Amino acid sequence: MRPRLIPRLFCTAAVAATAMVSAPRAVAQTYPGKPIHFIVGQTVGGASDLFARMIGQKLYEAWKQPVVVDSRPGAAGSIGAELTARSAPDGYTLLLATAGQLVINQSLYPKLGYDPVKDLAPIAFFASSALMLVTHPSVPAKSVKELIAFARAHSRELNCGSGGNGSPAHLAAELFWAKAGVKMTHVPFKGVAPSVAAVIAGQIDLTFATVAATLQQVKAHRLRALAVTTSTRSRAVPDIPTVAEAGVPGYEMNTWYGLFGPAALPKEIVNKLNAEVTRILGLAEVRERLLNDGADPGNLTLDQFAALIRADAARWATVIKDAGVKAD
Repeated sequence: MRPRLIPRLFCTAAVAATAMVSAPRAVAQTYPGKPIHFIVGQTVGGASDLFARMIGQKLYEAWKQPVVVDSRPGAAGSIGAELTARSAPDGYTLLLATAGQLVINQSLYPKLGYDPVKDLAPIAFFASSALMLVTHPSVPAKSVKELIAFARAHSRELNCGSGGNGSPAHLAAELFWAKAGVKMTHVPFKGVAPSVAAVIAGQIDLTFATVAATLQQVKAHRLRALAVTTSTRSRAVPDIPTVAEAGVPGYEMNTWYGLFGPAALPKEIVNKLNAEVTRILGLAEVRERLLNDGADPGNLTLDQFAALIRADAARWATVIKDAGVKAD
């Protein structure tokens, strides 16, 4: 090699390296350049759908690109999660996921077509939420203690709905039955909204569902609220006791919501989305809306969010094993 060619080769290599470093930055600077799709693994009208539309509207106001909410219910949210995991890692197909999709499904579906942890990248933690134990007004129980007494006297006569086998609502019920020492008949639906509608119609007796999905029906006296599942009372319904204080000591259950993308999503796009969602969650109107819907706005870093996912996966694996929960 001639000595005089060496500087030219080094210069070419340096230009190539610079281009490799600057390319992701350029992508992030121009992102988003077209509509973003939020995949929601639950039915329209549930908390995930409501939160996706609220955050999507604020992203549109900031970036002037539409956010399309695409409902893909089924298999406890796995259909929507797998669709996102297999999508192009360009930031235009994202998943508004629940704890059920990301941590429960790992134990519920041993042969998933994707790995919920390895194939999806956390982008932002939205909120955590209590579930509310609600009954049809005709159920002869106006408190958790009365419900337990009735269930013990009428084993398996009460029908308890959920958003599907292994859904957070189902596991909330299994945990309740185990700690209260009662037996009920589980009736799985394809989503939270159909489960709540079935209670309102008197087709089933009770269900566990998010405060956001039940609050207006409780206010209209179409549902009777007995308790919330978190360790402390919900600010949205401060007069409703927790399950623990209402008669089942040690009971605690909540769910959370977060934004995810394909695992190979560039870090620059992850950071841009995280910063904007964090800003949106800090808006007074958004925080008030979340709190009124029974959700606590998120304040976790990406590292803290990843740690929560790992901890919840281990916790719910134990509950699923002990209860013998199986997917359809």
